[in-house]
Amino acid sequence: MEYFFTADLHLNHGNIIKYCKRPFKDISEMNYNLIKNWNERVKLDDLVFHLGDFCFKETNQSQSARIFRTQLNGDIIFLKGNHDNNNSLKTCIEFMVIHLGGKNIFLTHRPENTKFGYDLYLVGHVHEKWKFKTLEGISFPKGKQFWDVINIGVDVWNFKPISINEILKEYNNWKQLH
Repeated sequence: MEYFFTADLHLNHGNIIKYCKRPFKDISEMNYNLIKNWNERVKLDDLVFHLGDFCFKETNQSQSARIFRTQLNGDIIFLKGNHDNNNSLKTCIEFMVIHLGGKNIFLTHRPENTKFGYDLYLVGHVHEKWKFKTLEGISFPKGKQFWDVINIGVDVWNFKPISINEILKEYNNWKQLH
């Protein structure tokens, strides 16, 4: 079993193609390629953490979130994103902490919802704006604190889920340069 992370698929969301300059001509091509990329990497017994904005609002009373889930390999844990209110996903998980590879990893959709005190922070929501970023905040009683967050959205990871090893490799390279 392998662990994968992703966010911001925005399946069935036509405007996201334009907003994020995604390389797809329409919704059908985008949905097809996102599902294909997912299934080429993720095996049936893998676990995927999807950090929000799985698919856009339902149209014509369809249950697109359920339909898409059945097309994707692996077991999926969904965290709620800001576009997941009007689809059939029905997740209530705003954030979670997992222990993986000796690290306490904080998972949430929005970077501003991270909380200082963990080894690693994985987020979505920001699409193509950045892959790694250092945030600053106040932690009592320590005062000013800095922590790095990693955007695991599909827009910066070639439109596919990524493994924890891939995340750590690129993050360590970024840390050496910064």
